[in-house]
Formats: sequence, structure tokens, C-alpha cells
Amino acid sequence: MANVNGIIDPPIDDLLAKVDSKYALVVFAAQRARQINDYYTDLHDGNLFDNVGPLVDSSVDDKPLSIALHEIVEGKLQMTPKA
Repeated sequence: MANVNGIIDPPIDDLLAKVDSKYALVVFAAQRARQINDYYTDLHDGNLFDNVGPLVDSSVDDKPLSIALHEIVEGKLQMTPKA
């Protein structure tokens, strides 16, 4: 069987263990995916120090949301509640 990545990798249960709710997970991952996307845009434009790139090993084919979810499950990011 081929190594299948996608919505099942990382497992949703592992992701939910890292955040307070599934809604918080969606918002948190979307915000980080936007930052990663901005990083790649800035990299293309030559602005190297405006955004933080992926914190986990990734390939060019990986989507920003998948990268963000892997960062969350590996503990590279920690969600803090807004004051």
C-alpha cells in the first residue's frame, strides 16, 4: 500500500489533543497556513525575513494547511488564548 498523506495524516485525535476544541484547531491551523503561504510568497519576491517558514520537514508539493497541521501535532506550535 502506498504511503497516503492527507486528511488522515496527522490523525484528528492527535490534533485535538493539542487544542481546546475542533473550532480552535480550525482557526489556529488556518492562521498558520496563511503565514506559511505568505512566507512562500515573500520568498518568491525576495523578502526573506518577513515571515517564518515551515517548522517541520516539508516538500514543495505540501499544502500550507498540511504543513500547519503537522507543526501543531509535533508540538512546534502552541496555541495561547487571547486575553
